[in-house]
Parts: sequence; C-alpha cells; structure tokens
Amino acid sequence: MTEPLLRVEGLKVHFPIRDGLLLNRQVGAVKAVDGVDLEIGAGRTLGLVGESGCGKSTLGRAVLRLAPVTEGRVDFDGTDVASLKGEELRRMRQDMQMVFQDPLASLNPRQSVETILTEPLRAHGIAFDRRTRVRELLEQVGLPASAARKYPHEFSGGQRQRIGIARAVALEPRLVIADEPVSALDVSIQAQVLNLLEDLQEQLGLTYLVIAHDLAVVRHVSDEVAVMYLGGIVEQASSDDLYRNPLHPYTKALMSAVPVPDPHVEATRERILLQGDLPSPADPPTGCRFHTRCPFRQETRCDTERPLLRVVEGSEAGHRVACHYAEEIASGRITPREVTPEEAAS
Repeated sequence: MTEPLLRVEGLKVHFPIRDGLLLNRQVGAVKAVDGVDLEIGAGRTLGLVGESGCGKSTLGRAVLRLAPVTEGRVDFDGTDVASLKGEELRRMRQDMQMVFQDPLASLNPRQSVETILTEPLRAHGIAFDRRTRVRELLEQVGLPASAARKYPHEFSGGQRQRIGIARAVALEPRLVIADEPVSALDVSIQAQVLNLLEDLQEQLGLTYLVIAHDLAVVRHVSDEVAVMYLGGIVEQASSDDLYRNPLHPYTKALMSAVPVPDPHVEATRERILLQGDLPSPADPPTGCRFHTRCPFRQETRCDTERPLLRVVEGSEAGHRVACHYAEEIASGRITPREVTPEEAAS
C-alpha cells in the first residue's frame, strides 16, 4: 500500500459566533469541519464530494493553514502542519499549493501572467531564469509563450484556470489541492482542464486533493473518493467501488441524482429524494448528523450516538462508512421509510 503523503486526524475548524453587542463574548461556533480523518497516498488523487455548505472547501484550506485549525493534526510527510508557524510554515507551503475555484478572482488583475508565475519563485528565494521558466510553465499548461505579457482579463475562463494551475506547479509542489477546479468553466472546457491535471500528475508526480460537487468530475480523476456531510466524512472508498456499491444512505441519495445517459435506465432506476434542508453547522443534530434526513433512520441509536467511520463487513478492503446500520441496509434487512416534515424540521 502506498505510504500516505497527507494524513488528517481529528481535524476540526470551528468559527466563533460572537454576541452582537458584546463582541468579545463567544456565544457559539460554526462547526464547519468537525472531526475529519483521511489519508492520501503519494502520487494518488482523493476526490472530496458533498453538497454546498458541508465544509469541503474549509477542509482544503485548513490543510494549507489558510483556515484556522481548531483541533487535530495535519501530517504532511511526517510533519504536523497544524503546529507550524512563521518561517517553518512558509517553507512547508512550497510543497503544498492550491488551485482555486474562480480563476478570475484568484489572479491579480494588475499583474501580467509573467509576474503571476514568477512571484511565488521570488517569494521563496528560488533562483531562476525568468524567460525560460515562464515559457516552461506556459508550455506545461498548453498556453503560448506570448501569453506571458498579457493580463488575466484578456483570457477565457479555461485559459485563466490554466494560468492558475501553472502558478500552483511553479514551485514544484508535492501536493496540490484543487478546490472546484472546473465548476466555473463551460462543460466543453472542463474535460480539457481535467485532462491537463492528470497529465501534470503523471509528469510531475503530484498528489491531488480534488474538491467538487460534481460526482462525474470526481469519478473521472480520482483513485479514491470521500463523501462529506455537515463537517464529517460519511463514506470513503476506491472510486470504482464507491460508484458501483455506495453504502451510506447519503451517498446513495447523491448517486441517485446523477443523470444516466441511457433513457431506459433513467426511466426505471430508483431515485432517493432527501427531505428537509441541510442542518446548520452552528447547531448540528446530535448522534448521526444525517439522521434528520435519513430514510433508513432507526430511533434512539441514530438520534444519540455518532457513528464512527469504519470498514463495513463484506465490503472491499478499505471501504469505510459512518453508519450504524450499513450492513443491514445493504442486505435489505432495513428498508427506507418516509421522513415526516416534523422530523425534517427538527
């Protein structure tokens, strides 16, 4: 088994809620990430999926210390990034870079592409030949050398994202976190950018954490997939196993919403419709976070006991699920029921 390059243990990111009049008094916290464990092997890609507001982007930012870590460890190649400060943290970031969702917002509109690509090198004191290095980076992402003198507004969305990717790999990092890297792009351009990410991984030996809400995107690029709900991981498995055999009720609901390009299958397959809205991360439900919307909910235990992420009996090696009754649901011993409006609103 590949040795993990990144290991996250018990990670929590809580943002304080303060009194509107007495700003120094904390009255609660938004639990954006609340006890996450995950691993990514060197040279592999982990896809992180979930609906908006579940904490995916906050988790990615916390790994790079762009969001404050409240509790837990972020081990990168044996070093706890969560405990680093100052110069040690700055040096570590040379090995950990990020591709942001909106390339226009993440690129400085007053800087030329040449400046954007060389700024990280100057910041880390790396000696380089300016024209040669810029040309190499542009060539790696499929842009002409003439792009160096232009500004971000002169490019299309796909071209701007290529510039963002070139900036991320300029320091030759080992880990790249791609936060919704194609969600702001036209469908016709998405495949090109995803193929570029795969090509760069092969050329440079990169390790990826790809954050997305599009399950088709994640399946295309990921070796493993982790499903996130309300601040926690509810299921993690190899990409093929997860898409072939989802075991958590939330994952089943997500999969049932993915269109199938076959009208006969689309017309007959089961749809799982979730009731109610995503609960507030400032006041998450007790017990299983998903129990207020779960069609397989069993009273008492689901309501009071938070399930651990564990390997399910009879599943493929490494298929982990945070559900008390995953085996019973898979075997049909527990069947879905309607979630009442009162339960959905509780």
